[in-house]
Amino acid sequence: PRIQVGDPFTEKLLLEASLELIKSGHIVAIQDMGAAGLTSSSAEMAERGAVGVTIDVTKVPTRESGMTPYEILLSESQERMLVVAKKGHEDDVRAILNKWDLTAAVIGEVIAEPVYRVTEGSKVVAEFPGSRLVTDCPTYSPDARESSDIIELRSTDPNAIAPRAEEKDHVWTLERLLSSPTIASKAWAYRQYDSTVRTNTVVGPGGDAAVLRVRGTNKAIAVKTDCNGRYVYLEPRVGGRIAVAEAARNVACTGARPLAITNCLNFGNPTRPEVFYQFKEAVAGMGEACRALGTPVTGGNVSLYNESPAGAVYPTPVIGMIGLVDDISRITPATFQHDGDAILLLGEMGDELGGSEYLATIHGKVIGAPPRCDPAREKIVVDALLSAIEAGVVSSAHDCSDGGLAVALAECCIANRECESGAEIDLSGYSSLTDRGILFGETQGRIVLSSSAPERVLAIAKAAGVPCAQIGRVRRHSESLDITLPKSAVRNPLSVLRRAYHSTIPAIMSRTVEHANFDELSPVAAH
Repeated sequence: PRIQVGDPFTEKLLLEASLELIKSGHIVAIQDMGAAGLTSSSAEMAERGAVGVTIDVTKVPTRESGMTPYEILLSESQERMLVVAKKGHEDDVRAILNKWDLTAAVIGEVIAEPVYRVTEGSKVVAEFPGSRLVTDCPTYSPDARESSDIIELRSTDPNAIAPRAEEKDHVWTLERLLSSPTIASKAWAYRQYDSTVRTNTVVGPGGDAAVLRVRGTNKAIAVKTDCNGRYVYLEPRVGGRIAVAEAARNVACTGARPLAITNCLNFGNPTRPEVFYQFKEAVAGMGEACRALGTPVTGGNVSLYNESPAGAVYPTPVIGMIGLVDDISRITPATFQHDGDAILLLGEMGDELGGSEYLATIHGKVIGAPPRCDPAREKIVVDALLSAIEAGVVSSAHDCSDGGLAVALAECCIANRECESGAEIDLSGYSSLTDRGILFGETQGRIVLSSSAPERVLAIAKAAGVPCAQIGRVRRHSESLDITLPKSAVRNPLSVLRRAYHSTIPAIMSRTVEHANFDELSPVAAH
């Protein structure tokens, strides 16, 4: 079977023509044709307007002859829009579309009767209440059961995993985490394409989120994709929440208020009860987080049957989050900026190792319960962060996620090679937690900030009811990240961290391994 073939140039013409139509005053509504093509777009538009619609499939422009009404209605050919023109303005709409060298045809009309009617010339081939395609459509309820193997993995205590002998040196552990392809710099990939087309890029690849200016305004758009498949694998509902929450934190770290999401849901064979359980629970978790954060789902796609003889892929509901920066002058970088700035941790200190990058990379295990994620709490953290940024008291902000606090601090020091800094960190007061849990635990809802006015950040956090603690100072001229822990202290040379973070992926891709055994550094966890 043929697949949809995209045409970027035609897509650009269609976008420009659509914008002109919207400004023209000649149309009532417009919608893209996505999944299920003409059927979904026409049914959704009619349902939203509490009206009906009649479509004559013989008037729909087609690429091939002899197509059945069924094929025409469900075709997902790309670069198409469905437009509802004001009565008497059909020629005005057609003129605009023709100006952009686009085909246009009147294929039906809106009717008062709330029915969805399809004709083939004078013959009615389908007619039923329009709501049956939208709000009153059939719902599948396949068998859904969690795998007993995953229940067992989740119930395993990560703290029962004995540290490797090499872990006595925390530098060794941190170096290997920074060498993990999941964490290491992806510059090798994104430097191979132009990320500054049309010169609107304000924050490019490699930050917490990309930021693009909106020309003619003082605003900007932040964009980020996120998902941790291990979390979803171990506990789908929690993993779904975390995917949305982390994307929101990343967008907020740039100074943008999260607005909406799209998604790409990647799962195995849904006819298997354990896979459908993952799908059902992950979507439920995403919904909980979206409602708490006020981020509607604008669209997305579903990719199923992603399996091989070795098994299914990790369930991976990738979230694409978009946010709005109201004042472009408040865009916040991810890396430390100024010598002597206070370093603060916004959010709770924790030591949750379940499903962590530490366990996967250092021990080759995917076990334990993922970190707790309270969507309402995530909303409060995001709002507190944005209040501090809007007050002008945040020099940098970086989400704390894969690899935990140690990795987040290291990235704040060395991720931007043009603005590297050392730091002095004191975490000795957290004596109730383990050193490795403090360093590498992935407790959610945390942001690493730097500020020249820490007392104001602390006051904003206190007013919002968010835990916040000053944990150190930026040392621009230092060549190390020094961390004092309850039971030990570690001096991380920036030269070691820099090499691990920036050199790993180029070395892997070029097949020249000069400083590390990558099979040892990044074991693939079986599942």
